[in-house]
Amino acid sequence: MSPKVMISVVLLGILLLVASQGLYVVTERERAIELKFGEVVDADIEPGLHWKTPFINTVKRFDGRVLTLDTNPSRFLTLGKKYVIVDSFAKWRINDVRAYYKATSGDRMQASNLLSNLVNKGLRDEIAIRTLHDVVSGERDQLMTLLTATLNTQTQKDLGIEVLDLRVKAVDLPEDLSNSVYDRMSAEREREAREFRSQGKELAEGIRADADRQKTVIEAEAYRDAERTKGEGDAEAARIYAKAYNRDPEFYAFTRSLKAYTETFKQNDVLLLKPDSEFFRYMKDSKGK
Repeated sequence: MSPKVMISVVLLGILLLVASQGLYVVTERERAIELKFGEVVDADIEPGLHWKTPFINTVKRFDGRVLTLDTNPSRFLTLGKKYVIVDSFAKWRINDVRAYYKATSGDRMQASNLLSNLVNKGLRDEIAIRTLHDVVSGERDQLMTLLTATLNTQTQKDLGIEVLDLRVKAVDLPEDLSNSVYDRMSAEREREAREFRSQGKELAEGIRADADRQKTVIEAEAYRDAERTKGEGDAEAARIYAKAYNRDPEFYAFTRSLKAYTETFKQNDVLLLKPDSEFFRYMKDSKGK
């Protein structure tokens, strides 16, 4: 191989090495920063193909997409001195690459830890001025909206991070407080149940007393009507008997004797009577003689 060819190959190799060390690409999903001996040279690098000084300048790339910070459930104190356990998450992305690099050295784990501390501090401050009811349901949406805006202002200034959204996934009571609340609710429901049972018993007694009163009135009226009807029937029977007696006294006496025989012989009793008793008058002679 001739010296010219060797020189050309060496120069080509050097050129390729320099090109590989100097050319770099930033994608649409990345944010990049160029450093020179650790100092920031360019912190606003647009997506595309770029050139840097080989072996002197370095480029660090960071994820430019929206990221999720899922915090661990933490315990906070409300205005009424009640502890609650809050589970939350935040959506964030890099807004200022220079500030982000200075605050975190480009370490995403460190950025997550710093952001998590700010989220917990914001939750602690906001929950401390609200009651348990407001935290659980009353002002929950307002709490998240206000905290997102406050946190976003602080993180953009201190961390170069934009907080897009902060959401509370769950608000729970500590186990000991949950048991206390459950016992109190159970006692309250039991008291209400006893009250309802007492009211029902009282109402039942009133209904039963009214029913007994109506029963007594109805029975008395029925007895009165029955006695009246019976009295009218007896009077009518007496009138008929009297009329029959006046018309034919002998037939009336015969009818009365037949009725007496019927009532007497219907029973299995033993009668001790004299043979000439008036009871056997019509049994000896149909004419009663």
